[in-house]
Amino acid sequence: MLIGYARVSKSDGSQNLDLQIDALKQEGVSEDHIYSDQASGKKDDRLGLLSCLKSLRANDTLIVWKLDRLGRNLKHLISVVHDLDEKGISFKVLTGQGANINTSTPHGKLIFGIFASLAEFERDLISERTKAGLASARARGRTGGAKHVLTKAQVRLAQAAMGNKETVVSELCKELKITKPTLYRYVDPKGNLREYGKKVLGAYK
Repeated sequence: MLIGYARVSKSDGSQNLDLQIDALKQEGVSEDHIYSDQASGKKDDRLGLLSCLKSLRANDTLIVWKLDRLGRNLKHLISVVHDLDEKGISFKVLTGQGANINTSTPHGKLIFGIFASLAEFERDLISERTKAGLASARARGRTGGAKHVLTKAQVRLAQAAMGNKETVVSELCKELKITKPTLYRYVDPKGNLREYGKKVLGAYK
């Protein structure tokens, strides 16, 4: 059975689902089997998506218009598709950068495997940059610690790491040897400088 999922980010009427639903129907998905949300892709509690995933059974195919309609980020997307694959459910993307993804075919599985590899590669790069930055700081006689003021290099590192959606905050704090409250004195969850960070970098005018 073909199951479709569609999503727009806004629920104020400025965006509508018609284009996605029409494309899904043209692909052969019955309107009764199309689930939808009008919510940000970053939300975990998308009721339409939850209902869609619960409805899927082995040998079904989940179809989306574009890759970004399903996952809130690459890590989440890969996790969802991996779970589908383990249950014998295929995944297909109709257009956009993921248009070649169709996990019911060997070629489509290969394409999605490349996506998964890139996500893992990105996580490894973040970890390597974090360790390299800390090693450089230690070589200059600076070490981390909850009571220790972060160096300029460490603040810049925290900025870059927090600006990446794939960063695990607990791992970053472990590498820097600081607590989360200490980290958030320097940067906010998006990597923007806060008071302590601005003082270290001399960012105040």
